Amino acid sequence: MTELKAMYRRVMDDHFPEEIKIVLGETTLVYRKRTWKIEESPGQVVEKGLRYGENPGQEAALYQLVNGHLVLGGVEYVGPGRDLVSGLDEAGLIRFGKHPGKINLTDVDAALVILRYLSARPTAVIVKHNNPCGVASADDLAVAYHRANMADRVAAFGGAAAFNRPVDRTTADLLVGNYLEVVAAPDYEEGVADILARKKDLRLIRLKNMDRLAEFAFARFLDFKSLMDGGLIVQQSAVNAIGSKEDFQPAEAEHQGRVYRPVRQPTEREYEDLVFGWAVEQGVTSNSVLYVKNQVTVGIGTGEQDRVGVAEIAVFKAYTKYADALCHARYGRPYKDLALAVAQGRADHALLEEIDAQTKADRAGLPGAVMISDAFFPFRDGVDVAVKEGVSAIAHPGGSVRDYEAIQACNEANPAVAMVFTGQRAFKH
Repeated sequence: MTELKAMYRRVMDDHFPEEIKIVLGETTLVYRKRTWKIEESPGQVVEKGLRYGENPGQEAALYQLVNGHLVLGGVEYVGPGRDLVSGLDEAGLIRFGKHPGKINLTDVDAALVILRYLSARPTAVIVKHNNPCGVASADDLAVAYHRANMADRVAAFGGAAAFNRPVDRTTADLLVGNYLEVVAAPDYEEGVADILARKKDLRLIRLKNMDRLAEFAFARFLDFKSLMDGGLIVQQSAVNAIGSKEDFQPAEAEHQGRVYRPVRQPTEREYEDLVFGWAVEQGVTSNSVLYVKNQVTVGIGTGEQDRVGVAEIAVFKAYTKYADALCHARYGRPYKDLALAVAQGRADHALLEEIDAQTKADRAGLPGAVMISDAFFPFRDGVDVAVKEGVSAIAHPGGSVRDYEAIQACNEANPAVAMVFTGQRAFKH
């Protein structure tokens, strides 16, 4: 057992070169391996790169773009000097905790993919396995973090929390109440590092250029996918086309000579949630559906093969996370912990029934929420799932031959549900 635990802390050597050069036509991109000086044992400082890759035993390396300005088809790609995660140095590693591995840094990067579109208000993004657990914007950073955490306390355990504002002491006091692997922010107020030092293994990261995240909103970078035969697929990174309510397209479809339109347009609050939700969608693995209410994620469904299935999974998650949040607020314990205590005769079954009844009565907070889908609905069944739970507005790309059915489902709802098109798909694999 001791050996099994040790493999998760062991910092591997890697045999990747110090420099990588990629030639694209007449442009050469130069990448330099990023390493950090660490104290491997008392008094012994060594220089190491990533702890390991996705799993112990997998060598990995982080590379920073240091030279080469790429322009393809008139599109200028992100160039050197705009470093975020890849530019992380010892000064940015305020607290090492355990030496960072590949997933720690890709989780932070996944949070930045979302945060770059949400610069207007203090925002917290909690990521686990490169997918958001909870995202919230508010007028106060601590409130945003609390709401993001309560959106899915269970999944947030062991995740990475990223912020678009300097972390203050109030937010730090909330952070130490949870187990996180990484906290990333543009800066930290005086005394915050000391508060977070109570968490022994926490990695505390300050990223330069993070205060300029909005500049990355429309910036393209090269996105590589490696194939198992050694080949590569290269694509442009995606860019979010929805920055305000004016960017949505009217939902409209024609079928057998009849034009279908929603009988109701989104309210101002619904538009705000739709814009927020589409920004979050940029960082969610497809197929995906998510529900948002008051700029807080209510339920996030990820990586499912069918759209109605992921709509149902997102509802299921909304109910289970809502019940857990209620249980934690009332009894200071996770829902699953209370359920186990009831099953073992250590707690009154009435306590569990009370939580379940309240969750059902509140419908997990879904009434009035908006639904975001990263692709169109091939059938109306996914829309029907949301309508049944009281969702009031829906955004999806549009373009299905059955868009008219989806619009019809919204119009048949009581009260009617608003729908808009984004005009772009947001697949992420």
